[in-house]
Amino acid sequence: MYIVETSTNYKHNIEILSLEDEDYKSLSKSRYFFDWKIEKEFEVFKLKIFATNDILGLISIQRIPEEWRVHIRLLTVSKENMGRFKKYDLITGNLIAFAAKIAVADFGEFACVSLRPKTQLALHYIEKYNMRATGMTLSIEVPEIIDLINHYDNE
Repeated sequence: MYIVETSTNYKHNIEILSLEDEDYKSLSKSRYFFDWKIEKEFEVFKLKIFATNDILGLISIQRIPEEWRVHIRLLTVSKENMGRFKKYDLITGNLIAFAAKIAVADFGEFACVSLRPKTQLALHYIEKYNMRATGMTLSIEVPEIIDLINHYDNE
């Protein structure tokens, strides 16, 4: 998996790892938009360029086995990686693909990934990640979930 440096188009290999307790100290609301300490009881992962310590994106997930679903509770990229002038591209897609890989590993052909986006982002998720509106949430299932994984997972 990789992200692209927008100024050079250079591809940086990334890793997505569990957030560690000491990481919470560096997660300011001004850079990551949320108080991530509230997510401690869920599975929280960080995306960073391989062999660096700078966290570029975060995702909190909740596995819901009775619905064969992984729900994305919270997802963000760091402030400098938002909008037209972002430093790196593909962070969000890689985080969603990571959640999709967990869903497929847990639930196989019945896998589903869902999230409840802010209103202004719903259309973006539908267009860019092939999600469908399912009530108050958006979701993606097999076979589209496999397409998403294949698009971002180039290992």
